[in-house]
Amino acid sequence: MSGAESDVMAVAGILPLFYRIIPTAVDEGPAGTATRNYVARDSDGGRWFVKAYPAGTDRDAERQALKLCQFARLGGLPVPVVRQTLDGDLIAAAGGMAVSVAAFVENAETAEGGLSGDRWAAVGETVGRLHRALARHPAGPPRRVPAWEVCDVKGARQRLGRLLARFAKKPPVSGFPAWAQGTAAQRLDALPAVAAMVKELPASLTVQTVHGDLASPNLLLRGQRVAALIDFRPPGHRSPAWELGRIPLDPRTVLAEPDWPTGLADAIAAYRAANPVLPADELLAVPRIAAGYLACSVYPLSEVVDDPAALTPELEAYGRNRHAATAELRDRLTEAEEVLHDLLH
Repeated sequence: MSGAESDVMAVAGILPLFYRIIPTAVDEGPAGTATRNYVARDSDGGRWFVKAYPAGTDRDAERQALKLCQFARLGGLPVPVVRQTLDGDLIAAAGGMAVSVAAFVENAETAEGGLSGDRWAAVGETVGRLHRALARHPAGPPRRVPAWEVCDVKGARQRLGRLLARFAKKPPVSGFPAWAQGTAAQRLDALPAVAAMVKELPASLTVQTVHGDLASPNLLLRGQRVAALIDFRPPGHRSPAWELGRIPLDPRTVLAEPDWPTGLADAIAAYRAANPVLPADELLAVPRIAAGYLACSVYPLSEVVDDPAALTPELEAYGRNRHAATAELRDRLTEAEEVLHDLLH
């Protein structure tokens, strides 16, 4: 029996023992960044999404993440229900495997295909309702922090310097690793211009409890509407303006949709209607924050030395798109801000 078959059998054994789910089939599901995922069908015909955590996972942190998603669900957000174990836990562990179980979201696709049409507004409205709900989370109310904490150019200089030093020990000669080394050097050289761009942000920005990993794979769409938000991270205070921009300004959308500034305006108008608390100057700053954040990021360039096994063709393509989108955002930043200024004032 292969390792994959053994894991499927382990999942099939955990479900009835801890969840009173009698599986008629267990199949491998969509790949996760740090988890192995499965889809189980029960004897009533329902389907369940099973997330298996690798050894060494901080299970308490994962429980906090699951509790946060259920807090959002209680706030009226489209979040799949998390199934509790028979003793009320959110994670079950047996035989070296730990899993959580949530309702499977049927007939949905991730936002990785990009936004168009009414999807811009649908995403903005959902993220606005999410932030409005999470602002009431017990982890603490929204507060203000210096803008440099959101776009940390000094920290980026240190991260890029360390990455280039590691590359220098064994310089790659071809392929994505060589491209990543060259791109990291370009980003380091560009940081003075990035610092000047970031100085134009408001002096302080709001931070609050947010989803934490609201990337396009973690927002599911059904037609023109948002079907579900999945894969929350444990409660932590980050900029809602940063999180608002993550899906409308996903690199794949920015590169595929020439009219992305107008789409972004649609998303921000819907966000503002759902969550009027966030100041207009922070909404205006969404594209500048996104451009600064991408310019200061070392991901996925750092995977070349941190986790070479993670370098799939898909991740390499995403890395190249992410770099190209950084340039596109900076080149059209004035245009995007003019569109938003007309909307917000």
